[in-house]
Amino acid sequence: MSFVPGERQGPKGPLSGVRVLDLSAYIAGPYGCSLLADQGAEVVKIEPPVGDNLRKYPSTLEAESRAFLGVNRSKWGMVLDLKNEADHAVLLRLVREADVLVHNFRPGVPERLGIGFAQLAAINPRLIYCSVTGYGSRGPLKAKAGYDQVLQTMTGMCAMQGKAGGPPEILYGSVVDYYASALVAGGVSSALYEREKSGLGQHVGVSLLRAALTMQSARMVWAEGEPREVGRDMRSGGITGIHPTREGHLYISANTAHFWAALCRKLDLPELAGDERYDSVRKRAQHRDVLVPLLRQALAGRSALEWEALFGEEVPCAAARTVEDMFDDPQVQAEGMVTRFEHPTLGSYRGFAGAVEFDRTPGPPAFAAPTLGQHTEALKAAAQEGC
Repeated sequence: MSFVPGERQGPKGPLSGVRVLDLSAYIAGPYGCSLLADQGAEVVKIEPPVGDNLRKYPSTLEAESRAFLGVNRSKWGMVLDLKNEADHAVLLRLVREADVLVHNFRPGVPERLGIGFAQLAAINPRLIYCSVTGYGSRGPLKAKAGYDQVLQTMTGMCAMQGKAGGPPEILYGSVVDYYASALVAGGVSSALYEREKSGLGQHVGVSLLRAALTMQSARMVWAEGEPREVGRDMRSGGITGIHPTREGHLYISANTAHFWAALCRKLDLPELAGDERYDSVRKRAQHRDVLVPLLRQALAGRSALEWEALFGEEVPCAAARTVEDMFDDPQVQAEGMVTRFEHPTLGSYRGFAGAVEFDRTPGPPAFAAPTLGQHTEALKAAAQEGC
């Protein structure tokens, strides 16, 4: 049976030939599947008749949601109503030939839909079945819907982001979702590798709760007898951070003795480098009320971009930019991270592609996210041929 009506053209990727059914919505599951597609996997995005809710998110684009386009590249698009007997039968036919299925239904829902792990493993024992949940498959919160910023707030990320003594603050950019998507791609790939030895599929569980806490592994250390607040010692304090300049803002990291000395030299403050009161990150944090005004007075002499050029490789830093600046950034261009897509309704657009680089198996070129149900009939026909 041909899994999709046509092969991806171009170089093979490390996952070329792997067939993925993506039943997930929003970001974590779908982008995890896009990361698999980046590596050559054939991914079919299966949506309900109303579509992935991400399609309806606010966007300045009229033809399609910007978020949906960015999260669902390189997939075939199909609409199936799993409560419809005929459509359910189509899915089961696809499952027989699939290597991977990813969904983000709450625990218990897949079984009611007839697509639980045990139900599908009986059809295809080699199936890698990945469920993405908010809180996991056990415990008092297992049935609760999970969302990025809800998990940020629950797990202390927002408290950590806020200023000491101030209110919690959200980290924008769906960081928990995107980290969970990396866990999806990594977990599925590991399960595929193990299947080569055992010949058997398995259930892979990823949750936003696990993702949020994995991101905080360096803070999730609490020694016996320590006081309650253990997290804030991860902050460098003092010099490291974003500072105003004559024009724009500049992030500076000068935690090592080498970088601290270079910073003092570049700012024409050499006396600070030799002062034993400031010769460690901890000491500089303790004297931030003295050091930061001196630093900012010096930085006021040039723009952020001018300081960035002057510091060069000697002081780790970056002028604050917008994401729009990244499309034509020389380093991004040199790494080939932005490509041009052609979309049936939106037309031509540029977007990110290629999270991981493989020199021998780079994988086929990325292509645009599908419109709702764009390939439904072709995929149904391909599934029917395999009966």
